[in-house]
Amino acid sequence: MESVAPGMGYLCRWCKTGSETVANSCPHCGAPVDVKLVTTASGWEKLPAIADMTRLQIGQSRVQIEGDFVPVADFTLAPGDGAYFSHDSILWTDGNVALGAMSMKGGLKRLRGGLPLVLAQATGPGRIALSHDRPGEIVAVPVHAGTSVDVHEHHFLAATSNIAYEVEQTNVWFTTRNGDERETHYPVGRYIDQFSSADGHGLLLLHAGGNAFIRDLAPGQTVLIKPPSLLYKDPSVMMYLHLEHPAASSVWGSWSSSVANRYAWLRLSGPGRVCVQSQYEHFEDPGRALVNQSTYTSTQW
Repeated sequence: MESVAPGMGYLCRWCKTGSETVANSCPHCGAPVDVKLVTTASGWEKLPAIADMTRLQIGQSRVQIEGDFVPVADFTLAPGDGAYFSHDSILWTDGNVALGAMSMKGGLKRLRGGLPLVLAQATGPGRIALSHDRPGEIVAVPVHAGTSVDVHEHHFLAATSNIAYEVEQTNVWFTTRNGDERETHYPVGRYIDQFSSADGHGLLLLHAGGNAFIRDLAPGQTVLIKPPSLLYKDPSVMMYLHLEHPAASSVWGSWSSSVANRYAWLRLSGPGRVCVQSQYEHFEDPGRALVNQSTYTSTQW
């Protein structure tokens, strides 16, 4: 247990949120209080998985994380309390929970699997359960007053209604040419979801594929990651395209140069937190001639 300000008996080493009382896990992010801090030699810390049946407190409401392989977020909403989520995440709901569509800023249309993505909101009293319908972990991120979190698109599960939601351009892209045809590619997606709280304390739930690892970058410190592995980051962390150009590769026993040997990475520059997931959808570079790109760095070897 770490020392905290008077009136707060426990400070979570993971979410940095203080609590007056605590039992087996942090009531804000679900991290076990007795888990050992495990840091790899490279500086990444494995986020402890939220144990089955762990309860998180959100004001007068709570959410219980159920299951290990494909976890479920089971909300018990107090009267007037609310949460919003993608409409296709609903697993089940009480009949008395008020459901409605949530308008998106600018009327932006989002797609998942080629189908329109609609944000829904639920208002208590009552219970509603949400699931991302694929293996992984639920990551709970408390959002404090005056702070924001940038989330890789399609990993958002739910947020309490006091958290604002906006969509921003990632500004990480490159354009290729195939004859007269040009195509623009977005290694980390065209958009990034930003969640923020103007005042008060809110809760953001994300779905991570595989396991989640977090790293706190110092000012000016950089790291290269596979673009789709990004789960979330602090807005203070800048991201850029990084292109790697191996000079040659072995093809059937001989060496030959080709634009197909280009690899796209995501360069992240601190200060701030970065969280990655170990299972992700792969981004395929078509290997065609490059004609334009966003701000980038490059390496050739």
